[in-house]
Amino acid sequence: MVHRRDLDGETLVFGNQGALWGNAMTWWDQSTGSVWSQPLGESILGPRKGDRLELFPSSMTNWGAWKETHPETLALDAPGGFDRISVRSVAIVVDLGSETAAYPIPVLEREVVINDTVAGVDIAVVLDPTEPSRWAVFSRDMDGTIVELTFRGGVLLDPVSGTSFDPVRGIGTGGTLDGEILGHLPAFTSFPKDVPTFWPGARFWSESG
Repeated sequence: MVHRRDLDGETLVFGNQGALWGNAMTWWDQSTGSVWSQPLGESILGPRKGDRLELFPSSMTNWGAWKETHPETLALDAPGGFDRISVRSVAIVVDLGSETAAYPIPVLEREVVINDTVAGVDIAVVLDPTEPSRWAVFSRDMDGTIVELTFRGGVLLDPVSGTSFDPVRGIGTGGTLDGEILGHLPAFTSFPKDVPTFWPGARFWSESG
């Protein structure tokens, strides 16, 4: 997950605090020494306790899938090992403040696209059927019109307008809304067992909805 470092007019500088909280990383900020929860983006100890950082849209995927969609990307070439985390072992989490929902990847692989409403926001959780590690969460509100997305013939489609969309970028590629863009919403991945630790009231999606 990716958070904005600007808070109350200050650009915070973070370091790895070294301890785990809820079995997840913690940070400290250099200006106050406050301790922050990495999954929540919230200070849990110190002068800034209760402060929270803004969450940006981001995605956990593999380099090949990312490079195919964003060929202009430059990356740090640093020594490293293989990532042993399988995308099938995580859930996509959408936390919109008053409500949190989790969508396990194995469920999403079967449904491909899930239309849902979280905290009053109409969303679509979309998995690229050609690459299981490539996913996105979009707002379904397009200037007051709520689209209902589905996959048909391998194409992400709004049947009412007849508009097809790029399943990763959310750009209309044909139909009435050609060229229009579905807004990306902040979302991130978490191991399902860890979701109740940080978001106790989170709702898990199943095939029954």
